Amino acid sequence: MATIRVRDWTKEQIEKIRDTESHSSHDSVIKSLLKDRKLAKYADDAAETVPESSSESRTKEPDTAFDDLTVLGELTGADNGVLFLWCPSCGNELAHLTADNPLGLSVFEIECQRCLTHLDRHAIVAIEIGYPIEQKLVDDCLQEDLKDCVVDYWDRTLDSAAVGALDDDLDPAHLVWQFDQYLRAFAWEWPVDVPVVGFATDETYHNTTTDEYLEVIEPVSENRNAMDSFKIRRYAGEPETHDGETEILDSTTVVEHIVNRRLLVEARPDSPSLPESTEPTT
Repeated sequence: MATIRVRDWTKEQIEKIRDTESHSSHDSVIKSLLKDRKLAKYADDAAETVPESSSESRTKEPDTAFDDLTVLGELTGADNGVLFLWCPSCGNELAHLTADNPLGLSVFEIECQRCLTHLDRHAIVAIEIGYPIEQKLVDDCLQEDLKDCVVDYWDRTLDSAAVGALDDDLDPAHLVWQFDQYLRAFAWEWPVDVPVVGFATDETYHNTTTDEYLEVIEPVSENRNAMDSFKIRRYAGEPETHDGETEILDSTTVVEHIVNRRLLVEARPDSPSLPESTEPTT
């Protein structure tokens, strides 16, 4: 069998890609990289033959965080009909697809074979040929890009829901529940400067509309396919300087707060204990 000699650094990078993408051998890694390079060259050659008016017509409408990373739910076309689908939870490649343009996928579901997370079009990232995936893998920043892409999509999708601009087949309340479930499954720390898409026990949220703070104590319902109602502690101002009052926040209000992009998660230590006098009586 023929062999090739490579430097130690090159061998380390190949082994890292092998482990990250679950390849069976070094040979499999190299074949995959050669295939990606061939596709990229094909894309460059094809781009030169596309008339300028055609290129302009394929410009993406949404103002997304990335040019070549797109959550499947809003992807309308694929460069040269080639898509690489990735799991944002563990950074695993799910599938290579060839598709006709324009792309229309109202229903698409797949289970990640690495982390076993069940994903649909709202949580699958499509990587197009223009994305420098090899360099991102070497720099170890692919995972963060996948997360940022999904966070951006969820945030913009709920922004659309707030102004009634969602597609007819999307229900805002169901989307909130679905995003909340994904957020729990992915175990992501939500950015403090982006309105939240979920509602979780032991978190404190700042209502930017009323300037109140909501400390989530526990769920008081067990809904299977909808957001729960929660027992919360409400503060009129910052918890460190205000007394809180305990109440039940019903699921409809939870969804309303999230859809209307009112809540920011607080990055702070655990809130102080509540005096017994403010606990509800039964």
